[in-house]
Amino acid sequence: MAASTVIKHFTDGTIKFEDGTGTPVALTVVAGQGDFSISGLAQADREAVPYQSRGVLHSLRQGARTFPSGSLSIMLADLSDGTDGTIADFILKQGSYSANASTSAGDGYTIDIELTIEGTDVGDSADHTIKASDCHCTLDIAEGSPDTLSVSFTCYGSVAMT
Repeated sequence: MAASTVIKHFTDGTIKFEDGTGTPVALTVVAGQGDFSISGLAQADREAVPYQSRGVLHSLRQGARTFPSGSLSIMLADLSDGTDGTIADFILKQGSYSANASTSAGDGYTIDIELTIEGTDVGDSADHTIKASDCHCTLDIAEGSPDTLSVSFTCYGSVAMT
């Protein structure tokens, strides 16, 4: 399969949140701003540690584990609802998502975040995905035109790209 030559942009993406239950509870993000980002991806998820003396690099080794981080923003439609799911409720594990399960062990609540980039509609052989597992999220709310929810996350699991 040849690599795609079609440049992707913000209208091609769909973001989905999933919890850690046996059949994951999923929420597709509606009104995303098209600004999903993830940074700090490194080979083997390890930092590079240089060993040098007197200004001469002797070797470069893999060091401590690194944890990619990312963000996305969403136009605010609703904050919380006891029966219908909202993005804020999913991130904060409250309201109709209070029974969500974490995707990782321990008492920290983590979720999986998946960005699907449409490819087949533009001639690619498949869509493309970035799935960040075990993400701990924080939420910022800002008033403006429009009001926004900004989600920041740190990925403590793996990041898989297809």
